[in-house]
Amino acid sequence: MNKRIHYYGRLGPPSENSLVAPDHVIPAPEETYVYSPLGSALKIGGGDSSEKNSSIVTIFMIWNTMMGTSILSIPWGIKQAGFTTGVVIISLMGLLTLYCCYRVLKSRVTITSIDTSTWEFPDVCQYYFGLFGRWSSLLFSLVSLVGAMIVYWVLMSNFLFNTGKFIYSKYKMSYVYEGSHLSRVYERIICPNNGDSTPSNETVDFIFGNSTGFTLFQMCWNKTNTVPLYLIIILLPLLNFRSPSFFAKFNVLGTVSVLYLVSLITYKAARIGFHFHFEWDELQKYFVPEFRLSFPQLTGILTLAFFIHNCIITLLKNNRNPENNVRDLSVAYFLVGLTYLYVGVMIFGLFPSPPLAKECIQQNFLDNFPSNDILSFIARIFLLFQMMTVYPLLGYLVRVQLLGHIFGDTYPSILHVLGLNIAVVAVGVVMAKFYPNIGGIIRFSGAACGLAFVFVYPCLIHMIALYRSQRLTWYSAVIHTSIIVIGVGNLVAQFLM
Repeated sequence: MNKRIHYYGRLGPPSENSLVAPDHVIPAPEETYVYSPLGSALKIGGGDSSEKNSSIVTIFMIWNTMMGTSILSIPWGIKQAGFTTGVVIISLMGLLTLYCCYRVLKSRVTITSIDTSTWEFPDVCQYYFGLFGRWSSLLFSLVSLVGAMIVYWVLMSNFLFNTGKFIYSKYKMSYVYEGSHLSRVYERIICPNNGDSTPSNETVDFIFGNSTGFTLFQMCWNKTNTVPLYLIIILLPLLNFRSPSFFAKFNVLGTVSVLYLVSLITYKAARIGFHFHFEWDELQKYFVPEFRLSFPQLTGILTLAFFIHNCIITLLKNNRNPENNVRDLSVAYFLVGLTYLYVGVMIFGLFPSPPLAKECIQQNFLDNFPSNDILSFIARIFLLFQMMTVYPLLGYLVRVQLLGHIFGDTYPSILHVLGLNIAVVAVGVVMAKFYPNIGGIIRFSGAACGLAFVFVYPCLIHMIALYRSQRLTWYSAVIHTSIIVIGVGNLVAQFLM
């Protein structure tokens, strides 16, 4: 539909309005959405000026769209970098990605010979880099979307598994504790894997009497072997829907989930208190150094956590005061960074060291709360239902981008759609079984898609535009080339960690 609208707009010169897209080819407002790779779908209103958004609404929309599942891995990323280094990296990455997002927002202004009012950033990439820009932007966009779907499948398997354990323990009137040692349960905080990087599925039962039923439950309800397969029954049929509009109505759950997580963390911190010990270069028994060579793992996560570059132009089109776009974007980034800092610092600080070691902080910090914790159970239910409604939206966008580019039709046949969906689901199931580490998946997909949309294309387009207008200076070239090098180094570092 987007390509069709562009086609109408390009039939005549930009000065003529006689060939603008007629109403019957423009989707109705309730059918128009913008999708965030790891966030929720954002409903876009019609073109009427009365439906323009105020700055406060615009800022909140950007914050809501950028808030995704990366927030669950921020505490683990801070642990990998060291507390002080992690706080500094979050601040610097927020500023760097904000500047690159600003360059994306201004990229259309550099093209003066063509009417770019309806263009998105991939159109700008195609203008500057031709078919390579078009197909490479498609590739990196698919990387971010498929990466998001894999993360969702791993997390949904995790949440469904823990929800089932909670229900089973309540049904049996018992307590089911996770972890290899009972002594590691402290104020309802656990260390499920003794610092190993691979999440454990180990559970210890404390039910007196016959344990046959519990053994059968463990066999049928396994986080990596069975639960990922159960999700296929629910989600595969939903992926084949022609329209995702029904699922987009539940996107308010994304905001509710984030607010609940913040409230949960605040409550836990008030109950447990803070545990800090500052040591720059030595690994203590219960604490990590303030600087660690594994800090690129946090930069990879943050690249995706601050990623909104491929849809920021659309998000700001409905701003009632376009002259405030830069200010509103900056305020939104500040609030996003503040949210990540709050969650990361609070979880890292409240983790009880001693008796538990900071190395026990999990890639999904909810794994540090036992399954029978009622507040954590509510958080997992919120996130599980939200992800089960967002997952079909992400699958729809993958279908639109891939099949639309290849066949010119987003729904060429049920066989094409079913084959694509089976392939995407199969990748999610395999990763949930053999590599259920969301921190690793997020940092790889974030560094890959961020290389193009965050670092390389915005800076290259800016330098090319300055060069063509004979305004490119040596210090501008050095600064923007350095940003590109940072993006490349970020991706390379993920493979070396």
